Amino acid sequence: MRSTRLGARLATALALALAALLLARPAWAGAQREEALSDAVRLALAAQIAAASDPAPRFDNPHRLVHYLLWLATESVRLRRRVPDEAARLELLRTVWYEATRAGLQPALVLGLIQVESGFDKYAISPAGAMGLMQVMPFWTRQIGNGDKLALFRTRVNLRYGCVILRHYLDEEHGDLFDALGRYNGSRGRAAYPDAVLAARRIWRVRPQLPQLPRLAQADTARR
Repeated sequence: MRSTRLGARLATALALALAALLLARPAWAGAQREEALSDAVRLALAAQIAAASDPAPRFDNPHRLVHYLLWLATESVRLRRRVPDEAARLELLRTVWYEATRAGLQPALVLGLIQVESGFDKYAISPAGAMGLMQVMPFWTRQIGNGDKLALFRTRVNLRYGCVILRHYLDEEHGDLFDALGRYNGSRGRAAYPDAVLAARRIWRVRPQLPQLPRLAQADTARR
């Protein structure tokens, strides 16, 4: 009887350990390496980090505004399960749009990277110390920021760093996104991480159908 109970306890302990292992998030950014930056590059990146952040988008025509609003509504529905709080979800999406477009990146790419890196957990920390939504390594705050690594838990700060860093790697790799993602992860030359981010990007790509406002106006004019 005692051996049966002991066996059951061991089985339970093994099951719990296995569950913890399966639920653990992979430390994708753990191998990202600190690289020496020239003074010119360091100052340029620091200026981008320090620039005023205003995630309120401005549009020069109504079609772009409609596209943005459709994107925001669609991605909010997709993100609801991962970020249940509506205010936090909309803040995240607005900031993703602003920081991604500011850095010349696709919002879908940034959302895919966040999904792979942190699973949208703004307080995630990898075993190597990468922090926040885009799993930014703290040494970046010393190289191009004010040294406040705890600020990486703030959505706007983390996305600013992450987008600026990815843009830097993309420029360094002459537009090669595969290698830029490899450098962001510290696994340049290996396919697992870039493939994961690019697959996640496809989930977040959306092509909303815009209203055919000009055509409708022409049709109304023709009927008259």
